[in-house]
Amino acid sequence: MAHRVSRPPPRGWRPPTSEGALTRRVLIGMTLFFLAGLLLLPLFVVFSEAFSRGFDVFRASVTEPEALAAIRLTLLVAAIAVPVNVVFGLAAAWAAAKFEFRGKSLFLTLIDLPFSVSPVIAGLMYVLLYGAPGLLWPTLQAHDIQIIWAVPGIVLATMFVTVPFVARELIPLMQEQGTADEEAALSLGASGWKTFWSVTVPNVRWALVYGVLLCNARAMGEFGAVAVVSGRIREETMTMPLIIEALYNEFNGVAAFGVASLLALLALVTLALRTLLEWRYGADLAGRRATR
Repeated sequence: MAHRVSRPPPRGWRPPTSEGALTRRVLIGMTLFFLAGLLLLPLFVVFSEAFSRGFDVFRASVTEPEALAAIRLTLLVAAIAVPVNVVFGLAAAWAAAKFEFRGKSLFLTLIDLPFSVSPVIAGLMYVLLYGAPGLLWPTLQAHDIQIIWAVPGIVLATMFVTVPFVARELIPLMQEQGTADEEAALSLGASGWKTFWSVTVPNVRWALVYGVLLCNARAMGEFGAVAVVSGRIREETMTMPLIIEALYNEFNGVAAFGVASLLALLALVTLALRTLLEWRYGADLAGRRATR
């Protein structure tokens, strides 16, 4: 049997996927320049403006009644919207990954709908549905229920724009895992509820946490949909993004940047937790193949 003789590659040959040192440096430099100009520099400006007159002025600006009311409302809305979307995301992911049913493609498309609909349009839809003279306005008025220009409308708008985040983190992972673990637990006598909490949830726990972080960050930073349904009532229906815009338009830059720095800090904490999860539990999160 003849042995194949390996020949050395010709001079100047390199793998087709490799790039020269100059090309690599140019690409990396362009990327860093882009990130610095669009992300890092604006973020630096926000924090530098927030503390431009000292920490005492910053503290006074973020402890004003309007700022505190906006912070409380933002946290309240996130505290309501995120758990509801967690429950929905788990149910939707379970249905999409574990069952086959007619209309499944439409079901998945509807989950992704908030990604393609403008938040302003989403807010307008709720105004046309619950506001005066909306479709449900007579019924709501008869029972003295206020949704638009009130906290319930803000929660509904926030829930709409954050619906896909948890579900889309869980669906690909559950589809990849299949139903073997659940079937094994059921064959050993476990109930459906116990199987769900003892098998299904632990299998997707880190993807679930990842989805919760993304959902929470989006909920706290939502502007467009909330601006439409809130009415922008001071100390009642203004969230942190709305109060930032209002303060800036009133030329109160220090207060605006002070609240903005708090919102940016919350986003950075979310990013840090996300990075930690990807580094520590990358193998568990590798099953996510959804395109957002």
